[in-house]
Amino acid sequence: MTGDFKIAGVTYCSRLLIGTARYPNMQVMLKSVEASGAEIVTVGLRRLNMNDESGEGVLNLLDRSRYTILPNTAGCFTAQDAVLTARLAREALETDLIKLEVIGDERTLFPDVVGLLQAAETLVNDGFTVLPYCNDDPITCKKLEDLGCAAVMPLGAPIGSGMGIRNPYNIQIILDSVSVPVIVDAGVGTASDAALAMELGCDGVLLNTAVAGARHPVKMAMAMKKGVEAGRLAFEAGRIPRKLYATASTAMEGRVEV
Repeated sequence: MTGDFKIAGVTYCSRLLIGTARYPNMQVMLKSVEASGAEIVTVGLRRLNMNDESGEGVLNLLDRSRYTILPNTAGCFTAQDAVLTARLAREALETDLIKLEVIGDERTLFPDVVGLLQAAETLVNDGFTVLPYCNDDPITCKKLEDLGCAAVMPLGAPIGSGMGIRNPYNIQIILDSVSVPVIVDAGVGTASDAALAMELGCDGVLLNTAVAGARHPVKMAMAMKKGVEAGRLAFEAGRIPRKLYATASTAMEGRVEV
C-alpha cells in the first residue's frame, strides 16, 4: 500500500488492520486476513482459549512471522479489568502491544473515557505500546497522546454498526490536534467508508465486522484493501477545492466563432 507508516518505530506497508472474530469459520478468517493485505491482526484475549492444544486456535493458525499480533482488551468495562487483561496478554503472547478498550455502555459499546485514560496511563507507565479505542473527541485524543499512547483510534461509528464515518469533522480536528498516528476503529461498513477515512488523512483503518459479517468475507477483505489504498492515494494526490459553481474543464479563450 502507498506510503509506509510507523507505530512505535515499527514500519508497516499496509494501512489496514483487521480483526479475527465472528467469521463463519477459521478457514474463512485466514483467507480474509490474507486477502486484506493486513500486517497487523487484532485478537481478543478474553475470547481466546489459552489452553487449546488442538492446534486449531487463532494463535496456532496465524503465521506469527508474517503478522503482528495486536491483543485487545475487548469486553473490559473497568480500567482494572483492562490493565489485568493487558498484562495477561503480554505474559501469554510476549508482546508489549495492546489495543486498549474500556467500554462504558453495553448497548452502544462507547468507551468509558475516565476509565480509558486511567488504564492508558497505567499501561504506558508499565512499558506497553498502547493503542486506545476512543470516542471521536479531539480533547480525549490529545490527552491520550500526552499520556504517551503510540496512536489514537477514534471510532467512526458504534462498533459493528456499519454506519461509516458519522462525524468527519471531528476526525479532521483530531488529525489537526495530534502528531501520533490516527487509526479509525469501529463503524466501517464497506470499502467507501474506509476510503473516506483515508481521504481525510487518517493513517490507517481497523475493522472486523465489515469483513467477517459480509456475505462474501474474502471479497469484502479485498475491497477494503483497495478502498484503503485508493483513499490514501487520493489524500496524497490532493483533491480539488469544492466550489458552488462550475469551472469549465476546457478553456474558452481563443475559441473559433462559426
